[in-house]
Parts: sequence; structure tokens; C-alpha cells
Amino acid sequence: MALKIRLRQQGRRNRLTYRLVVADSRSPRDGKYIELLGHYDPHLEPGKDIVVFEERLQHWVDNGAVLNPKVENLVKRSAPDVIKNLRKKTLAKKLKTATAKKAVTKKAVVKKAVVKKVATKKVAAKKAVTKKAKPAE
Repeated sequence: MALKIRLRQQGRRNRLTYRLVVADSRSPRDGKYIELLGHYDPHLEPGKDIVVFEERLQHWVDNGAVLNPKVENLVKRSAPDVIKNLRKKTLAKKLKTATAKKAVTKKAVVKKAVVKKVATKKVAAKKAVTKKAKPAE
């Protein structure tokens, strides 16, 4: 089950508020959600407009939930530590995959060199055999 942290619409027309929720990526925007992580009211003044439960948000991010880009921008303002931890985690993951790719390519280069060396030895052996066979005729 792919989890996303996203905004869920609430309120009446022209006076919308939003809830930060963890939901299955296949569920509808205003559908069933797993856990409430905070709320956002765009009509309030900045600083009072968003409330985030940082511990629970960090818990879900650590468990693999993906932040929606709009949610990420909102969380950046109210809980920057969560975003910093997420960036560190993704950077470490990218670094790990990059080093793994380098190791694989290095092994491939070594393997090609060994194959080339073996092939040249085989060619040299064939030439030696043909040289020995020609004088015998």
C-alpha cells in the first residue's frame, strides 16, 4: 500500500480549510484516511495558519509515506526539521545507489579486461598452432 501525506478539503464553499492526512494513494482526495497529522487554514494570518503534529509526521515519513509537494511547502514553514531529516535520508539513499553503480561498473570493466585477455591468449594459441602445422606439410 503506497502512502501519501496530502491535504484533505474541509469546510464550506469560499471558506475552505484543509487537513493534513496520511492516506492510501489510491483513495479519493476527500475520502478515507489513516491518520490526521494537522490542519491548515489559508484564511488565517501566517504563523497561525498551519498546525502540524511533528512526531507523527516524522513517524510516517520514516515509514515510507511520500509528501505531496504542496504539503512539503507547508511543512517547511512549520516543521523544518522533518524536511531536513527527509532530505538527509534521500541524499544518503542516492549516495548509496551511486556507489553501488560505480562498484558494478568497475566490476564490469574488470570483467571485460579479463575476457579480452583470455581472447587474446586464445588467438595467440591458435596462431602458434597454425604456425606449427604449416612447416609440417
